[in-house]
Amino acid sequence: MSLTKNKYYFEALDCYPYNLADCLGALNYALSYDPEDSDALCLMGRIYSEQLKNYEQAKTYFQEALACDVGNVTIPKYYVSCLLNNEDYEEALKLLDFSFKTKGIDKSNILYWKSVYFEKLEHYDEALKTIKEAKKFSYNKDIIEFLENREKFVKSKMPKKKVSKKKKKRTN
Repeated sequence: MSLTKNKYYFEALDCYPYNLADCLGALNYALSYDPEDSDALCLMGRIYSEQLKNYEQAKTYFQEALACDVGNVTIPKYYVSCLLNNEDYEEALKLLDFSFKTKGIDKSNILYWKSVYFEKLEHYDEALKTIKEAKKFSYNKDIIEFLENREKFVKSKMPKKKVSKKKKKRTN
């Protein structure tokens, strides 16, 4: 039974996001074999969040997926993205803090999402601090470059500090 469910889940994953009709068909088969498959529920949440922009329905699938397997390291990054897009900031922060403690999770990715959380709240200094921390947990050159570019982007959004007239006169 498990092999059949996995077959349909992998078919759905292979079709996502390019062929949503086939993806949903395979995903429904996978969930009919095991309605508590956290990976399949997570993918269904992604469809509602990323493709349909129905964040409330997506949250339902993500919550169900976490309830079925709280240790699944795949769910948090997609669930947090959904929460941030839906402006559920307090819930996102709780999930980020909880997920960071999950064994085997990509801490760099969780910290990246935490920096996005701070950025959305316009707490740019905190966002930059979190990006620097994410670099400590990065073990891939591409990820470090991505975080460095993200750091530049956040810095570009920071308000420019005004130079006082007294300082201008002193330099002249």
